Amino acid sequence: MRTVKVHFLGAAGTVTGSKFLVETPEHNILIDCGVFQGKKELRLRNWKTLPFDASKIDKVLLTHGHLDHVGYLPRLCMQGFEGEIIGTPPTLAIAEIILRDSAKIHEEEAEQANKEGYSKHHPALPFYTMEQAEETLTYFYPANRDEWILLSEHIQCRYRYNGHIIGSCFIELKIFDKVFVFSGDLGRNKDVLLRAPEKPRWADYLFLESTYGDRLHPEEDVSEILSSLIYDVIHERGTLIIPSFAVERLQVLMYVLWKLFKENKIPNIPIFIDSPMGNHVCDVFEAFPEWHQLTPNQWKVIEQHMDVITSYKDTWKTIDDLRPKVVIAGSGMVSGGRVLTYLKQLIEKNNTQILLVGFQAEGTRGRKLLEGAESLRIYGKEYPVNARIHHLDSLSAHGDQNDLMDWLKDIKNIPEKVFLIHGEPQSAATLGEKIQTTFHWNVEVPKLFEVVELLV
Repeated sequence: MRTVKVHFLGAAGTVTGSKFLVETPEHNILIDCGVFQGKKELRLRNWKTLPFDASKIDKVLLTHGHLDHVGYLPRLCMQGFEGEIIGTPPTLAIAEIILRDSAKIHEEEAEQANKEGYSKHHPALPFYTMEQAEETLTYFYPANRDEWILLSEHIQCRYRYNGHIIGSCFIELKIFDKVFVFSGDLGRNKDVLLRAPEKPRWADYLFLESTYGDRLHPEEDVSEILSSLIYDVIHERGTLIIPSFAVERLQVLMYVLWKLFKENKIPNIPIFIDSPMGNHVCDVFEAFPEWHQLTPNQWKVIEQHMDVITSYKDTWKTIDDLRPKVVIAGSGMVSGGRVLTYLKQLIEKNNTQILLVGFQAEGTRGRKLLEGAESLRIYGKEYPVNARIHHLDSLSAHGDQNDLMDWLKDIKNIPEKVFLIHGEPQSAATLGEKIQTTFHWNVEVPKLFEVVELLV
């Protein structure tokens, strides 16, 4: 028998930094290549060289385009990687947008840190530059959904729809006679924009995300919550700020708000979309209609209903606009992006409302707001939180425990091992107990940087 080593280089014991190196006798394959987000000790790991020679990695397979799955790619190339980076066409389109946007933010933050002197590093350097991001894009290689791709003599892979964001897939990786299944981030069985995830039929070794493994999405009336907040904002002549991920969550919010207006549940309040990256993602929705449930005409009508901001100058015009308004701005965990500009100016006002949508990782500003922080540190300065904070969990793009368990039920064999990844310790442990009780499968929760040997 041959052995395969799997290195858990990220998303083990945490929800960020997805990187799983599959070391085989023929090829070394990296599944996802994301950055750590949240707690400082995790973010500092982004600056460290991988504990494996990047030049010896042959392929990178991307499950989807979110930053915590693709944001380390330029650093990987800087360390010597020269192989193909494979993903579905919309995944590569999203990854291209995210890498360019991240590079721009990294350069701007380094420049600002050097100008204002709040960094401990002299000089502060960008995590990667625009030039390095552009170089990374030259390694992109598109893969069609549902088609087997031969990676080497005894290794092949296939991408299958998993409904998390546009382009997102789970990966079936055949290595000699064994099937390794990497779930990626699984979507929900009932989603506003996307279809339900397809399900695997066979998995010798299963690598399953566990973000919401310990909970069910609440039965929230999203329409009622949003319309109530908007009427409060109108009454108080304030601002509703919704920090949002540029990919999927922004498009879902745009659709839901447009539908509320169309059904006469909210008045024609100005809705500003301030996410340069999100604007480009909307173009991806137009380019790949077969990956979601909206018609091209529906999407155009939705976009026309919103005030899409294209310049930083207009960001300040929006802040100075005294009308009651809704502002949707990146980023979703308040970790960076245009939303910080709004919060610096408006978080101290008691007629500001902040609506957090979806999961907020440990150590992020979003989690701190959720936990009742009295002040928020932005670019080295503390800002008192007088705004009212709200949370909507039911718009999450991640499947909950029921969705995850349902995704497993069509697997015909008994997997030799199930590894629970991409989850905080409590969620992974709870999901592990549920899987063991229901299916009697062998479940393990790997530790960060653990290496396991599997027989193939």
